[in-house]
Amino acid sequence: MPSDLIELFSIGTELTLGQIQDTNAHWIAQQVFRLGGTVRRVTMLRDNADEMRQAFSESIRRETGLILMTGGLGPTPDDMTSKIVAGLTERELIVDEETVQNYMERRQLTDRSEVSDSLLEMATVPAGAKIYQNSAGWAPLVWVEHQLSTILMMPGPPREMKSVFEDHVAPLISERYSHLGASVRVAVNLPESRVSPLMQEVMEKFPTVYLKAYVALRNENGLAVDIITTGETQDEADQLVRQATDCFEQLVRQTEPTL
Repeated sequence: MPSDLIELFSIGTELTLGQIQDTNAHWIAQQVFRLGGTVRRVTMLRDNADEMRQAFSESIRRETGLILMTGGLGPTPDDMTSKIVAGLTERELIVDEETVQNYMERRQLTDRSEVSDSLLEMATVPAGAKIYQNSAGWAPLVWVEHQLSTILMMPGPPREMKSVFEDHVAPLISERYSHLGASVRVAVNLPESRVSPLMQEVMEKFPTVYLKAYVALRNENGLAVDIITTGETQDEADQLVRQATDCFEQLVRQTEPTL
């Protein structure tokens, strides 16, 4: 049975040289905590195949339940994350045709030959991996199960990482690491830029509550916002989500009377 511990790897020589601050790890750790998970270790790695291979294999040997990785999924030679994971898990690298089709649709291409080598490189993943598309960029989320570990490879650019995390990773953490949960969806007639500070205020007041706005789901009823939390008992979770919802609704009404 996999452990309930989570490890995070931030990959990129630009990070270890201090050229770019690793905001991804800070943000992910916050989200994992709010969703009920426990981050055991955060590691920053250079784009070095031997060092990456050693760090990943040690995490697998520790029987880490969930291994999160950011970076190294781009089209350049120093982007090696998928290749290293494929080797460690004894899988071939293949081009995921569903991802290629996604590229063609988004770029309005009519023939596969029009897909660039760079895009094909980002569509190259370990055989048998689950692939989830990246609505904010091109490198998809790559999901590999190996021994007692679930390995999730996310793109490095923060905007893309946050997109795939919120769309695909957060639900997994909430389901796997939260024993009992409760959620509610409300519609808000406010733009996301005005909703975001209100969501943040609720999450600061209720640290175990997670709020997510879905811009893509906006319709005539407004912007959809999920309010999610967990508790040791179902009654505790239900009560907490009601309290958080009441708080959010009150903040919205103070900003705009329609909810």
